[in-house]
Amino acid sequence: MPITLENVGIAVRDLEATIAFFTDLGLTVLGRDTVSGEWADTAVGLDGNHARIAMLQTPDGHGRLELFEHLHPEAIDTEPTQPHEIGMHRVAFSVDDLDAALEVAARHGCHPLRGVATYEDLYRLTYLRGPSGIIVMLAQDLRRG
Repeated sequence: MPITLENVGIAVRDLEATIAFFTDLGLTVLGRDTVSGEWADTAVGLDGNHARIAMLQTPDGHGRLELFEHLHPEAIDTEPTQPHEIGMHRVAFSVDDLDAALEVAARHGCHPLRGVATYEDLYRLTYLRGPSGIIVMLAQDLRRG
């Protein structure tokens, strides 16, 4: 049976701030919508499900994020996940220039959790805490000149 990854969905506190963060990093908005109704209740498993959503895509067209901000039921704040916790861990992106990407992230108040590491002279990478506490990994392939 063929299978294709469609997107990764992330619930966020502030949809516009999160869109700004990811579009500044280079993703594009494919579309926006507001979803509600019986079909949404059934699909998501929440009575009265009502959310604003946005679909974003990486420049190569292979990666998509679906961001959603719940209007009803009210969103529940949780403690931000830690890199070693079980469950949804992080979203990772390859970037051509890690320092430039970190400058963009810093303009949104997002900074590396600890610093920038180099893995076997192959990658420079870091984890940072993005909007709504999302862990974002940024990696630069050092083999690309």
